[in-house]
Amino acid sequence: MNIKKIIPLLLLLTSFSFYAQERGIKDKREQIKALKVAFLTTELDLTTRQAEKFWPIYNTFDNKQFEIRQQKMRAFKNRMNNSALDDMSEKEANVLLTRMEVADEELFLLRKKFTKNLKEVLPAVKIIKLRKSEEGFNRKLLHQYRDSRK
Repeated sequence: MNIKKIIPLLLLLTSFSFYAQERGIKDKREQIKALKVAFLTTELDLTTRQAEKFWPIYNTFDNKQFEIRQQKMRAFKNRMNNSALDDMSEKEANVLLTRMEVADEELFLLRKKFTKNLKEVLPAVKIIKLRKSEEGFNRKLLHQYRDSRK
């Protein structure tokens, strides 16, 4: 077989592999999101009226938070592997640290805006309950992940 025919075939197969992995990640994210919605709905005991106003605000916040973490934090993690850290200059480290602080600040401001928007829809007690429930969900998810790896 000719090498000119093999290379495009390998590239095609590789692209299918990457697509399948990306699709799998999206499917997992959707599964987790559905579990989270069910968990939070049960924990918060929202009225129909509260739920109608809450979920659009929450979904917008959750998507924006995910986007920030994906785009910015992943870039930082890629630069922070051990060999890259050993070769990083002080100036590069300061630039990276500043970018990390900006991303943290962006996440903080997003959370603050989210809380402000929720105050128009939910009583403060339910907002606090939401934070507690999110932590509980994340802890539960982590335990399930650990258990599945054993």
